[in-house]
Amino acid sequence: MSHYQPKLHVVLHQPEIPYNTGSVGRTCVAVGAKLWLVRPLGFQVDDYHLRRAGMDYWQHLEWETVDHWEALDQVLDLGRSWFFTKKAKKNYLDAEFQPGDAFVFGSESQGLPRSILTRYAENTLRISTRPQVRSLNLSNSVAVATYEALRQWEKP
Repeated sequence: MSHYQPKLHVVLHQPEIPYNTGSVGRTCVAVGAKLWLVRPLGFQVDDYHLRRAGMDYWQHLEWETVDHWEALDQVLDLGRSWFFTKKAKKNYLDAEFQPGDAFVFGSESQGLPRSILTRYAENTLRISTRPQVRSLNLSNSVAVATYEALRQWEKP
């Protein structure tokens, strides 16, 4: 484990689309976040599309892959986590983020499992969209949430 102290942790639980994960990686580099990938993944971590989406930024990305949720729970303080889901009642704009928090996102097709959402119900957040849109793209959601955290921390 490195001594790197990220501003944020971004967790992708069982991501399926390499391009989305590559884009999330690029955002993580931009904001100073560490990316965590929870297996199973819908791609290989050396996938061309993953690297292409992250472009030349991937070499600067702090990232780690864990085999399952319980392994993540052992290495990351999930008590300081926010779980993004369209099912949440609380809007992400109403949360107060702290440096070192973890933002957890589910897979593109399924979102986060009910067991995780139930366990951390008090820390679930939604990013509102119009009814015509089921949800935002995963990489867009990560960008919206991480930049809101930076906005909060950079207030005068």
